Parts: sequence; C-alpha cells; structure tokens
Amino acid sequence: MALNYIWVGFFLLAFVVALIKLILLNDMEVFPAMLTSTFDNAKAGFEISLYLTGVMSLWLGLMKIGEKGGMVSILSRLVGPFFSRLFPGVPPDHPANGSIIMNFSANILGLDNAATPLGLKAMKELQDLNPDKETASDAQITFLVLNASGLTVIPLAIIADRASVGSLNPTSIFIPILIATFCSTVVGMLYLAVRQRLRLLDPVLLAYIGGFTLLIALAVLYFLSLPPDQLQQQSSLISSFIIISIIISFLVLGIVRKVHLFETFVEGAKDGFVTSVKIIPYLVAMLVGIGVFRASGTLDFIISGIGGAAGALGLNTDFVDALPVAMLKPLSGQGARGMMLDISRTFGADSFAGNLASVFRGCSETTFYVLAVYFGSVNIKNTRYAVSAGLIADLGGFVAAIFVAYLFFH
Repeated sequence: MALNYIWVGFFLLAFVVALIKLILLNDMEVFPAMLTSTFDNAKAGFEISLYLTGVMSLWLGLMKIGEKGGMVSILSRLVGPFFSRLFPGVPPDHPANGSIIMNFSANILGLDNAATPLGLKAMKELQDLNPDKETASDAQITFLVLNASGLTVIPLAIIADRASVGSLNPTSIFIPILIATFCSTVVGMLYLAVRQRLRLLDPVLLAYIGGFTLLIALAVLYFLSLPPDQLQQQSSLISSFIIISIIISFLVLGIVRKVHLFETFVEGAKDGFVTSVKIIPYLVAMLVGIGVFRASGTLDFIISGIGGAAGALGLNTDFVDALPVAMLKPLSGQGARGMMLDISRTFGADSFAGNLASVFRGCSETTFYVLAVYFGSVNIKNTRYAVSAGLIADLGGFVAAIFVAYLFFH
C-alpha cells in the first residue's frame, strides 16, 4: 500500500514542480523531458528484466543443484542459529534459509549479478510461509531491509569507476564505505528490532555479530596493508575465487549425491525465466515514476533547500555538492552511478565532493528498485512498514557517510 502511494506521489510532485518551472521560470523543456523520460525508462525496465532472465536462470539453476546436493543444508547449519533469531518465523530446515545465506554472501562480496536472483528465490520461499499472500510478512520485511541496507565489504564497481575518471587513489573510499554501509545495516536492524520485538542482546546474535565485526576488521587490516595498486586486484581475485569455488562445490556435492546435474540445472533455470517475466510490469512502473521525478527537477529543489537550511544553521555545506548521489541512490542505481561520475568529473575524483559521492553510492542499496522487484516477484500488495524501514536504514548510512567523509577527506 505504501509503495502505491509513493509511486503516485512521484508523478504528482513531479507535475507540480514542472508546472511551477513552466510558469515562473518559463522552462519550455521540462514537460518534453518528462515525457521522453517515461518512454526511456519503460524501455530500461524491460531491458533490465531481459538481462536478469539470463542471470537468474544461471543462478537459480545452480541453486537447485546446491539444494539437491546438500550444500544449502550445510550452510544453514553453519549460520542457522543467527538467522533463526533474525527470522524467527522461518523453520530451521526450510529452504529459504539457504537462499537467504547465499544472497547475503553475494551482497557482502559486491556480486550484484548473483545476489538478485538468489534474493528473488529467497523471497519466493518466504512467500510459501506467508499466511497472507498479499501482505508482506515480518520475515520478508527483515530480508528486504537488510538487502536495502546494502552491506558490502568489497565495492569493486565503485573503485573501478573512480579509476576510470582519473582518481589517483581510487581505493581511498574502501574503509569509509565499509564503515558507512555497516552503520546502515545496524540502523536497519535496530529499527526492525523495535518493530518486531527482536532480542538483539541475545548471546547467540551477539556472538555472530561480534565474529562478523572481527572478520570485517581483519579484512580491513589486510586490505590496508596492500599498496593501492594491488587492493583492487586482490579484492577482485578474492571475490571471483570465492564465487567460483561455491559453484564448483555445488557441482562436486551434486556428483557425490548422484544428482542428475544437467536436468536439475534446467529445472531451476526454468524458475528463473518465469520470475524474470513476472517482475517486468513492477519494474517498468517503478522506473517510469522515478524517471519522471528526476526529469522534473524535483531533486534539484530538494537539494537546494537542504543546502540553504544547513547554511542558515552555520554548518559546513561542502557535503551538499555530493547530495544528488544520496538522493538518487534509493531510486536508481544507474542514476546514482551517473551522478557520481559527473560529480567526480566536475569537482575532481579525489576532491571532497568526489570522495563523498563515492561513499554515498556504496553505503546503501537502491531501495525502491529492491521493493519493486522483490515484492513484485511474489505479488505482495501491502508492504506494511518495509518502505519506512528501508529508507531509515538508507538515512543511517547517508548520515554516517557524511561524518566519515569529513573525518577521512576534509
């Protein structure tokens, strides 16, 4: 329901702002730009879904082999106690646990191509446990919010983009992004704990969170010990090695368990194709709404207002130059990427604005895209508090990004 209001709000607010620009500023291009945006984003929504078809068929086929080979049950036993407390409504032996674990692992490594199909599979399995098929369950909201918080240890794409625009130290944002995205996840978990009355002080949860924090700290120390030119190469190698090793382990376990690998892969891949087709209308609708919102210039008004308010309070306003990335990230990953590159070219890739724009891009996920795709794949109509929870997690990451950027780069 909330997603419906937000989608309509994009159009209404964009129309009002465009009308003001036409009347007061005599902007004759704003409405043609909005119309062009609707067709461009409708096309983009279909193209993204088409791309996802191949990726999802691949990963859901491999996941089917992993399920029948026993890999998913092995992973569930390893981290099952942690997820059983975050997802108390999911039985310990349910297949959703394995998909959730694989999805989070892919997200942490920055492997978006693997994370999305695994996430859609997890959402479908959580839907099987959902007593009200049109209303998001607590488990589905928890899963979506933790995805929207965007916890990523190795931001490969951002490092590569910084290098492409001439950054002398493209890996300098590695630690700031790690801190900011961790804050985003923690804020999201705290909000969920309040809404769902989860016991975050549970000894098992604390042990897992402490162990994960220690693992991140060790990874940070390792990457900090590398020369800048080796950091990106090493992180790419580690990510690629881990995911290829997982694929091989799926296949080996399948052979040991005498699974018919090819037939099993095809069976899972068919589910990927069906799911990809199902999400097209939801994705097109959301991207068109976001595109009209951007093309109207509404974001420019909002950012100008924030800058004016910060200046009136006597605050340092250097962060305002990078704010467009923070405003766009919940709406569009590609929009945030394009804006980050534009800011890096305008102010310099290693400037304060360029560094902060990179941290903004890496500290959260495209919340509305995730909402549209994940809930759309299982026909959820009432999202309850998922939108507010996702945006609060985003806000936590953005505030942390500003503080961290002033600490590291100012």
